[in-house]
Amino acid sequence: MKSFAKWSAASAVAAMMATSASADGHALSGDLVIFSDMSNPAPRAVMEGMVERFGAMHPDLNIELTIIDREAYKTQIRNFLTADAPDVANWYAANRMRPYVDAGLFMDISDLWAEEEFANLASTRGAMTIDGAQYGVPYTYYQWGVYYREDIFAELGLSEPTTWEEELANCQVIVDSGRACYSIGSKFLWTAGGWFDYINMRTNGYDFHASLLAGNESWTSDEVRATFANWRQLIDMGGFIADHQSYSWQEALPFVVEGEATAYLIGNFAVQPLRDAGLTDDQLDFYQFPAINSDVELAEDAPTDTFHIPSGAQNVEAAKEFLRFVVSAENQTIINAGDALGQLPVNSAASVDDDEFLNQGFAMLSSNSPGGVAQFFDRDAPAEMAAIAMEGLQEFMVFPDNLEDILARLEDARGSVY
Repeated sequence: MKSFAKWSAASAVAAMMATSASADGHALSGDLVIFSDMSNPAPRAVMEGMVERFGAMHPDLNIELTIIDREAYKTQIRNFLTADAPDVANWYAANRMRPYVDAGLFMDISDLWAEEEFANLASTRGAMTIDGAQYGVPYTYYQWGVYYREDIFAELGLSEPTTWEEELANCQVIVDSGRACYSIGSKFLWTAGGWFDYINMRTNGYDFHASLLAGNESWTSDEVRATFANWRQLIDMGGFIADHQSYSWQEALPFVVEGEATAYLIGNFAVQPLRDAGLTDDQLDFYQFPAINSDVELAEDAPTDTFHIPSGAQNVEAAKEFLRFVVSAENQTIINAGDALGQLPVNSAASVDDDEFLNQGFAMLSSNSPGGVAQFFDRDAPAEMAAIAMEGLQEFMVFPDNLEDILARLEDARGSVY
């Protein structure tokens, strides 16, 4: 399904706004062609609103917006980037953009990232960088972390852990109380990827993690073995719910709601379902996944959606100005509000809705530029490798004694996939 919209000086919003020049003072004109995958109702409204506001600022610019169903977009993007490229296109950060960077289909926009205002995007710079250059801008992301039953922690006399030793000590108290430390639904595999992301980044750091998922490190290395050894500590003490391979992530939520498990490592999208199931914000809280190796910075999983300028763009000046607009603090505040995307602004100078978990996530990610922002296992690894590896990660959680066979399979896959 495709929709088409044009915005011009006739827009009612245009009458309220006066700016019509680019960053260097030139008036923008001609056509600006934008392809977007923001096809669901709320993202679609956000995309159309951005185009309307930007068009009002540049009344001599004719903006052509084409919105394509998100799944269809994934199959069409290479064709339109190659054959008839727009000036701006949606996509994703990190390894998901690498094929188009390597093919020369996304433009190097490092000059934008050198501008003063882009310092406010520091936490996402690494996710937009390949071989030292930047190839797009982020427009929204959301945090992962540990969502836990604050009331049960209080009952057991526990505090939020900041180190792995504290995490393990807390978990032992929880297990001794007859509960599991963590709920997880690994039926569809990707949730196990989140656990590997965090333990590997905390054990070996963001750079090693990114290099591993890019195929440059061995799955049988000492570093990877150390990650699995740390993970196994939680498995062996009974830290996870039983039979988690039978549950989707949603089906595993009741274990937290009913107090059979005290926490869930998950993205912020799980908060509303937990609230809908009856948990109050007095019962639910959030903490950053604790440090394991004090020598590495704390990196986070924060899946990031992006805009890019295709190498075949015809109106590069207007495209760059649109990207400046997208990441501005004002626009970031508008599009990530609760009645819009309901996620986190990437600009650290933006404002966040008055939501306990969004505020905690924003503070964590905005102050976390040294550690890096990963995109999640199945975005950072090629699709074929991600499918094989996440199957192995789930198997490890159920049968940890199979580790050697699992690592051998993943190493074989690395040799054939990359």
